[in-house]
Amino acid sequence: MNRTQREAAARQIMERTPPPVPPELYTEVVRRGGHLLRRRRITLRLMYLLLFAATVAFVVWALMAHPWVEPPSETTPPLTGW
Repeated sequence: MNRTQREAAARQIMERTPPPVPPELYTEVVRRGGHLLRRRRITLRLMYLLLFAATVAFVVWALMAHPWVEPPSETTPPLTGW
């Protein structure tokens, strides 16, 4: 199939009228869509809560451990008696 034939076939498909949707399908789709939206909202809230908890834990750890301070060197003994 060359390009012009593919374009003609695509135009024919797009010009067709869509098949009728059964009326009972609409209520099922709305119910499932609402369920998916609720699940997505709950998931996002849990993710933000987890991110907040991780941030608080990191800040508390950083304030307690002081990772920006260099630890004292313990490899050489102090020089005394010079």
